[in-house]
Amino acid sequence: MATLQGLTEAIAKRAAQNPRLGYKVKFQLDDGVIVWDGTATPAVVGNEDGPVDTTMKIASANLEKMLAGSLDPTLAYMTGKLKVEGNLGVAMKLSGLLGD
Repeated sequence: MATLQGLTEAIAKRAAQNPRLGYKVKFQLDDGVIVWDGTATPAVVGNEDGPVDTTMKIASANLEKMLAGSLDPTLAYMTGKLKVEGNLGVAMKLSGLLGD
């Protein structure tokens, strides 16, 4: 099972490999939060909660599957494994950055 620290590191790696997101996104997990501040250059990823543009609620195990490429973000959303609060456009943009 994925740890909060392991998932945070995986998100940080993705953030560093992709162009500036321009938004703040929070992943609300079972055991904490991961915040991707895509307004900063380079992007800042951490576990400090704060105001964001979009919140994505997902189980840690499902986020791990998404990062591994075995769970499609759109399918996760459509089946209720991923819930989005806030700007859905940001979530759509992010789904392309999270997939392999």
